[in-house]
Amino acid sequence: MTIHIDINCDLGESFGAYKLGRDEEIMKYITSANIACGFHAGDPMTMHKTVDLACQYNVGIGAHPGFPDLNGFGRREMKLTAREVYDVVVYQIGALQGFLKVAGTPLHHVKPHGALYNMAAKDKKIAEAIAMAVAAVSPEAILYGLSGSELIRAGKAHGLLTANEVFADRTYEDDLTLTSRNQPDAIIQDHKSVMKHVLKMVKEGVVTTRSHLETSIQADTICIHGDHEHALDYAERMKNDLSLAGVTVTRAKDFIDRNSSRT
Repeated sequence: MTIHIDINCDLGESFGAYKLGRDEEIMKYITSANIACGFHAGDPMTMHKTVDLACQYNVGIGAHPGFPDLNGFGRREMKLTAREVYDVVVYQIGALQGFLKVAGTPLHHVKPHGALYNMAAKDKKIAEAIAMAVAAVSPEAILYGLSGSELIRAGKAHGLLTANEVFADRTYEDDLTLTSRNQPDAIIQDHKSVMKHVLKMVKEGVVTTRSHLETSIQADTICIHGDHEHALDYAERMKNDLSLAGVTVTRAKDFIDRNSSRT
């Protein structure tokens, strides 16, 4: 049986005079791009440029909505109501869809950013608000969420296609949540360890947690963080290593459509 995997990366996070990441170089090695929509990072010109780059390299384009928190890069929790979460997600998807209409290309997926993503993994109300927003604005888009999380369950409940996301450079707790960045071993630093971690999740459907527990996990898409100092190297080598291991690297839409995750 052929194993398929999508490689996604958070891009378009520059804004104003501030440049972050190496978007054009990374775009050559990924299959889907999560484009910041102006709340945690990004601005109109950056969004437009990043959409054009993704079209140039035939990369699936996703909205990457986050909390309205430029100073904290969207990685600080905010106490928003479910309605507020719904509204900020609708607003940000809509902003990106304007540029997609100009480019004549569809929205491939939606992936929440940072603290919003992590909260939606565990908080059913936040997960429901995000899923409802995607279903209302772009029901054909795939909802990306932490593998096996509340966000994946909410997406399925609202009739969306979902992609279970795993992280190449992050360690996991026993409940399959990501280790807090406050912990010294939250980030996996070297490529050899990253690929061992990735191949185990993709080919065996298993992750070794921080406490050395082996737990089942579903991997549809792998995240590479665009702001990681080794992001470009990871993206290039990962695509090559996965192909050598017999894994087909392609956009989530190419295989999730056929193996529908709708319930």
